[in-house]
Amino acid sequence: MAAVITGIGVVAPTGIGAAEHWRATLAGELAVRPIEAFDAGRYATTLAGQVPGFDVAEHVPDRLAIQTDRWTWLAFAATGMALDDAGYDPSAHDPYATSVILGSGSGGNEFGQREIQALWSRGRKAVGVYQSIAWFYAASTGQLAIHHGAKGPCGVLVSDAASGLDSLGWADRAIRRGTGAVLAGGTEAPIAPYALTAQMAGGRLSTATDPRAGYKPFDRAANGHLPGEGGAVLVVEDESAARARSAPAGYGVIAGYAATQDAHHYRDTAQDGRQYARAIDLALRRAGVRPDEVDLVLADGAGRPDADAAEAAALCSVFGPHGVPVTAPQGLVGRLLAGGSALNVATALLAMRAGVIPPVGNLDDPDPAYGLDLVREPRERKLGTVLVTARGQGGFNSALVLRTPTAQGAQQLTPGVPEGGR
Repeated sequence: MAAVITGIGVVAPTGIGAAEHWRATLAGELAVRPIEAFDAGRYATTLAGQVPGFDVAEHVPDRLAIQTDRWTWLAFAATGMALDDAGYDPSAHDPYATSVILGSGSGGNEFGQREIQALWSRGRKAVGVYQSIAWFYAASTGQLAIHHGAKGPCGVLVSDAASGLDSLGWADRAIRRGTGAVLAGGTEAPIAPYALTAQMAGGRLSTATDPRAGYKPFDRAANGHLPGEGGAVLVVEDESAARARSAPAGYGVIAGYAATQDAHHYRDTAQDGRQYARAIDLALRRAGVRPDEVDLVLADGAGRPDADAAEAAALCSVFGPHGVPVTAPQGLVGRLLAGGSALNVATALLAMRAGVIPPVGNLDDPDPAYGLDLVREPRERKLGTVLVTARGQGGFNSALVLRTPTAQGAQQLTPGVPEGGR
């Protein structure tokens, strides 16, 4: 029983919709700019990746918009696009056949910010009744499940930037246990005063004032990451169920997943990268894939010298020096927490569909000491097996192996749009 991804929905700084995101990513368009949501002039970090031109009224009913935070609005938008892309209508199926399992790294920041300000300026009676259901990590999962009538096993994974991959690992598990379809992935909206302050306290943010000098994975000038909002939601289906409903051609199959824990420090990255390498090795083994069969790695790309060095050591231990092409396009958009790893999965699937590797985002001077084959320009290559990796603050490591759908499955599914991102 295989889990195939049949729909992609993207809401990212690189654009709204998978097609626009893919175009901007291949073009290397840097989508980081000065923070616009509030005056960040007094903060050490003043840049972020922000979704351009997002109109909540186009994606969320008014009744729900007032109850929910921006991160949930983005999840509604991405989910709607993913369902349209897959041609999947939850209401046309048994309600127990559809699940919602998302990742989350921070919750409803803007909504919480507004209510905290009301509490301290006007007292407890000024706090809105929706505060209790808008800020917490499971809000998007719950609201989407209610809106679409999804009564299958639902949940939320909270492991910082690894959460998006973890949600897909759990989606695969739900499929193998009999669920027909799962909405997985994640979105984030951590660009608010309190949220920015919390991220700054972690000591990982860049203080660059020039976007080109900010988030630079694997670059000699790496100095931390910049925050970002957005992410991706994907429709994951049982492959046989997708064939039975004449679904569009699947983008890829979830072939293997694994997660490990450094158990090293609540904030600092383990320098040896051993548990990170172990997660990769486990995912490959569960997929039945040898390291030399992997065509591409979409790396975590933390953008800090110590973390990038640890990741490079892990990748070299599994694949050998320069053993596999490595990219990290998230340098264009910032670090989107759970939304970032989900977006990387969407990017990987679009790359597999197009047969093109997107370059590392915002990379000018790669550090040769890492021993990695870092992709600098779009590179045409047949991508049958792709590894996506992610790490979360606190020692979380996750790895996901994607493969092209089986020949039999691909023949029986209705052909899709070659460019991806219908």
